[in-house]
Amino acid sequence: MRSHKPTFESITPGFGNSFAYQQFDENHINDNSVWHYHPEIELVYVNGGTGRRQVGSNVSYSTWGTLILVGSNLPHCGFTDELTGHKKETVIHMKEDFLGSEFFNLPETSKIKTLIQVAKRGIVFSGDTKVRVGTMMEAMEKQTDFERLVTQLTILNDLATTEEFRILNADGFSILSDVKDNERINTVFNYVKTHFKEEISLDVMAELTSLTVPSFCRYFKMVTNKTFTQFVNEYRLVRASRLLAEQSMSITEVCFESGFNNFSHFNKKFKAFTGQTPSAYRKELRMVLE
Repeated sequence: MRSHKPTFESITPGFGNSFAYQQFDENHINDNSVWHYHPEIELVYVNGGTGRRQVGSNVSYSTWGTLILVGSNLPHCGFTDELTGHKKETVIHMKEDFLGSEFFNLPETSKIKTLIQVAKRGIVFSGDTKVRVGTMMEAMEKQTDFERLVTQLTILNDLATTEEFRILNADGFSILSDVKDNERINTVFNYVKTHFKEEISLDVMAELTSLTVPSFCRYFKMVTNKTFTQFVNEYRLVRASRLLAEQSMSITEVCFESGFNNFSHFNKKFKAFTGQTPSAYRKELRMVLE
């Protein structure tokens, strides 16, 4: 099952820099869409467009861009591709000690230190914070190295003090110290990513992870704070949300294309997940876009 492991990504800042800064657009596409992790903290601003976020065990759907902070060794997929319809994507990678081992132990930076710890669960930001910080991140492209550093500190302080955020995962989801557990949970995630349109049995997952069915269920719940069925359903519902927003296919077609084989069950689950029926969700989204 080697193909199901998350890819370790090696990130090297440019010469003379303490962190890595990249900006992507239609002429320079970010092709890193695979399931991967790295010790560096990753801050991503996607300007515009719609897409799926998969960070740890959390799968969610973003509209009108996203601002997300992914902590050290937290597995995630890329946030953009040729279908997301975004204008720009700005990505910053930094090591936890990119300003020295003691810098974030200072009283003035204590809130940033807390932010870095919480980021190991994944954080998505919204509202004015998303727009304000995203604008600062894009402006860094034309700044000097020193100006970028000052802006980066300003951004981290802004994120550390805002209330416009949501934590994506339960505690302890970053890459586990036990390599076997690391391989095991990512085998599960990648299998779901590939086979979500099919019926996925607990027997198959137990066999893939070399566990009994009861042991697999306990293990998955312990690591993700969700049942396996809940995780699969959420993955399918996020897929359905995107199809409803972007495709002209009928709601019945969306149901089956998302991996559900029962229309009434799909309607019930979708309403519980979003608070709206699929038709109401699509109608409201179109009214907003118009």
